[in-house]
Amino acid sequence: MTDKISQRRLRYGEFLSAVRVKQRRVSYKDVHADADAGRRPRRQRLRLVDLHRLLTPYVSIRFMEQLRAVVPLALFLALFQVAALRVDVYQSEQIAFGMLAVMLGLMLFMDGVKYGLMPFSENIGFNLPSRTTPAVVLGFAFLLGSIATLAEPAIGALRAAGGAVDPVRAPWLHLLLTRYPDRLVMAVGIGVGLAVLTGMLRFFFRWRMKTLVVATLLPCLALTAYAGFDPRLAPIIGLAWDCGAITTGPVTVPLVLALGIGVAAAAGQEDNPLAGFGIVTLASLFPAMAVILVAIGLVGEVPDPTALPAIVGAGDTAAWWDMTPAAELIAALRAIGPLIVLLWLVQRLFLGEAIKQRNLVIYGVVVAVLGMAVFNLGLSVGLIPLGNQAGATVPAAFSSGNGTAALYPYPVGIGLTLVFAATLGYGATIAEPALNAMGTTVENLTDGAFPRRLLIQTVAVGVALGIALGVSKIVFQWSILPLLLGVYTIALSCTLFSSEEYVSLAWDSAGVTTGPVTVPLVLALGLGLGQAVGAPDGFGILAMASVGPIISVLLVGFWIRRSTAIAAQQER
Repeated sequence: MTDKISQRRLRYGEFLSAVRVKQRRVSYKDVHADADAGRRPRRQRLRLVDLHRLLTPYVSIRFMEQLRAVVPLALFLALFQVAALRVDVYQSEQIAFGMLAVMLGLMLFMDGVKYGLMPFSENIGFNLPSRTTPAVVLGFAFLLGSIATLAEPAIGALRAAGGAVDPVRAPWLHLLLTRYPDRLVMAVGIGVGLAVLTGMLRFFFRWRMKTLVVATLLPCLALTAYAGFDPRLAPIIGLAWDCGAITTGPVTVPLVLALGIGVAAAAGQEDNPLAGFGIVTLASLFPAMAVILVAIGLVGEVPDPTALPAIVGAGDTAAWWDMTPAAELIAALRAIGPLIVLLWLVQRLFLGEAIKQRNLVIYGVVVAVLGMAVFNLGLSVGLIPLGNQAGATVPAAFSSGNGTAALYPYPVGIGLTLVFAATLGYGATIAEPALNAMGTTVENLTDGAFPRRLLIQTVAVGVALGIALGVSKIVFQWSILPLLLGVYTIALSCTLFSSEEYVSLAWDSAGVTTGPVTVPLVLALGLGLGQAVGAPDGFGILAMASVGPIISVLLVGFWIRRSTAIAAQQER
């Protein structure tokens, strides 16, 4: 493990070495010609063509990863809007600029996290458990989970959601998103911190994942049921469960898993190939409980939200030309800065180690901040407007509005809408890089019993069906409480009869599918659709998309176990 980490850390170091070699390369003839003339050897400068040859292969690979994840989704939404709904994409030039900013920002951000944050986290994860007390490890785990949530790129999508909520039919939900968004983000961060802390306790006390899932899910469902029977709190349930999907992104998951693997090794579980699984599951459940608890406190604090003065511009998205680079950089620095300070302080104070490869780490931090700033700009002018437009135009397929008739008969229009939602979820999942990496790991750990392709297809189908169910909730304006209780009852029943390894795999697969591109896009799609059909809110799609793969993976796990048992009996 240490050798692999060292190799990964040195990849960019090799790149820099190549640059330095190129800079210092002086021909033998020039050296001796200068020596004969009594002058010092001349140092050649790096030409632009040399920079192009060195940087292009390095950058193009990382940009193509984001291109494959972003462009197919954007093209699918645009083509569906133009071909099936017969509506042009509004402000297409601005959206194209935003999508380019999203791809460039994600490329820079992921590279920055890799070289600026991961070296800290990996070193702390492997050394902190053996050099300090469990109390220090648990305290650091809580702070890491809480602060890392603030640095998630998709967390910014919550701040733009308030304007899409009906303040008359969901006043407390509108109040939470427009007047108290910081409480919402803080609740999500605390929820993730508690989830990471519980995950560390699991390693220390060797709790079974199945037991931990049941012990966490039952109180979460009970709290959800309590909120569902209160008309003031019921509209907040969809937001609460959607927040669980937003937290499991490219910052929280790798940092937390690095710490979890180190704690598992210190606890004597380094030989367990599934030691890293499980924490992502908890990071999806705890935030839902935290948001509901904050909503309960808000209802007690503000008995009548309609009596409060309205906030001018609440929930509105600023025009792209009003978003100055300085403002975006400051916002990105505020999100990433506390996490950097925490990691540096722990390494310096508790491990007593200086920063290794300081220039490389500084490069990573700077690039991560710059990448988040560019991504946030693209999020505001590209992803969110595209999702809002798609959600606002989809109802034209099955309902009339603004004096125009529906494009298709009602059953055909509804079917087309659900097929569109399922295809969007399936395509977004197939393109998720984290799922592909997870599939390779699972195939190796199960000795080929659960092939990578089968896992990817299983998770993608689960997400597709979940998003279709979430869209149905908005279109038909169903209550989300019976949906959540129903699907999680099925998931819980499958969990009780599944083996430990498939429980960890299935519940963690739900968090892997929600990436920084999918979350804002689906969230904006739901909010736009909710406004178009007159629903009080457009939340709940991400919640259904998270539980779908849990059920599908557990069911496929049953089938694999049965097939393996039958094959073993036939061999006898």
